[in-house]
Amino acid sequence: MNRGYFADMAELKEHGGKIATANKIIIPAMSAVKFPQLEVNSSNGKCFKLPITTYGTDSESMKDEIPKATLMCLSFRATSQAMTDSWSAPFIEAFKDSNKVRLYEISFIESFLLSLTPIKKLLLMMLKKSKPEENGVLHKQIAYAFGDHYYFRKELKILNLLTGYMFLLDKFGRIRWQGYGNATPDELSSLLSCTSLLLEEE
Repeated sequence: MNRGYFADMAELKEHGGKIATANKIIIPAMSAVKFPQLEVNSSNGKCFKLPITTYGTDSESMKDEIPKATLMCLSFRATSQAMTDSWSAPFIEAFKDSNKVRLYEISFIESFLLSLTPIKKLLLMMLKKSKPEENGVLHKQIAYAFGDHYYFRKELKILNLLTGYMFLLDKFGRIRWQGYGNATPDELSSLLSCTSLLLEEE
């Protein structure tokens, strides 16, 4: 889990961040594992936990707000931003009119110095951008995770920090599909198909 930069870079040069191919079909609910809970910050400083699921939600009105499908795009280094964009842009276009789908792009900032409260607040102010244009119900939500996430990465078997990781979750926070690196047309097709299936689940 504590591999160095040069090992990650050598692997990136070998396969361009495609450490594995994406799932072709949806992972059955019975064999799907939970996505570990993650505390993140939005650029306005608001702190919240992901994923947002039906667990612990008793109110019927709150249940209406729970997404049936959530795409989590994880980025640990700037090199993977273009990779996550290759997934998120087509995903938004496909489901822009759905109020049951969510998309989060999460950047991990593991530096101890940058995670200190005063510096973190300053950094979030610098990262704050004007709200992106929204052409539909679904839009990209950007969040930042500060601090050491060794055990989070261990649970998800994340080794190479230079590539991008995509996880499609159902309403219970279970991982039903995974993708890596840059999206290929076939992989995008499988992502959109699996998302559609989640929207049909009761």
